[in-house]
Amino acid sequence: MLNSALAGAVAAPAERITTLTVENIPIYLVDHGSGTPTLLLHGIFDSADTWRPLIERSRAQVRYLAPDLPGFGRSGPAANFDAALPHLAEFVDRLLAAAGISEPINLVGYDIGATYGLAWAVTHPAKVRRLAIFNSNFFSDYQWHSWARVWRTPLLGELIMTSVNAATFARAMRKAAPRVSAEQAQAAGDRLTPAAKRMALRHYRALDSANFRGWEDRLRELTAQVPALVCWGDQDPYVSPSYAERFGAGAVHHYPDASHWLPLEVPESLAERLDAFFGEAR
Repeated sequence: MLNSALAGAVAAPAERITTLTVENIPIYLVDHGSGTPTLLLHGIFDSADTWRPLIERSRAQVRYLAPDLPGFGRSGPAANFDAALPHLAEFVDRLLAAAGISEPINLVGYDIGATYGLAWAVTHPAKVRRLAIFNSNFFSDYQWHSWARVWRTPLLGELIMTSVNAATFARAMRKAAPRVSAEQAQAAGDRLTPAAKRMALRHYRALDSANFRGWEDRLRELTAQVPALVCWGDQDPYVSPSYAERFGAGAVHHYPDASHWLPLEVPESLAERLDAFFGEAR
């Protein structure tokens, strides 16, 4: 009976935690499951852990690759990191090479992770299998939110960023996204290391809206050729839901009661949508 039960059991997908070296930066990577390589790129002050609720609920036959981006989470600091779009694209390509990925991939990203990923995707369109985009900007007419305008201001940005601690960030996160649990918000606050703060300022200051001119057009050319899915938390105080339809995706799903951190707020629904989108659900 025991052997029969074991034979019928479904083994949990294998997960590997590795550290890659990309541009001399140690990059922490969660490598989960097997199948089509699927890169998950998180937002500012987040980490690979932000994807954990989604990964655990997904039944797609894919290999999830979730790194901590440079300067965030458990990845190493990146002094003088070039946060302009061409280099973000180059960094993602080097990350995939370091992970031994050469075939076309599924790309999933939100916030600054989507900026990294979409810059790479329009630079290497032949390497893109499918795109999934959540709450992010890639447009030249984007208007920065109030906190970003402060952080983009030299000296003032450093002063205000220094004053932000784990508790104040956790409170602000839960105010912006009540569906994020207190534990999740505290974990995010605990990731506000000096290196993460410096990297956040670098990203905010490198990405003037005007820098997306031309890139946004290339993105719409890409989404006209490869399957693309957009999921959007409409209560996002940082990026308006009016942007959701502008990526040219074949499918757009709005979550009226969710905010900026969909992988934490609606992981089960998001996993179901991704499973169906990948077309490989068990």
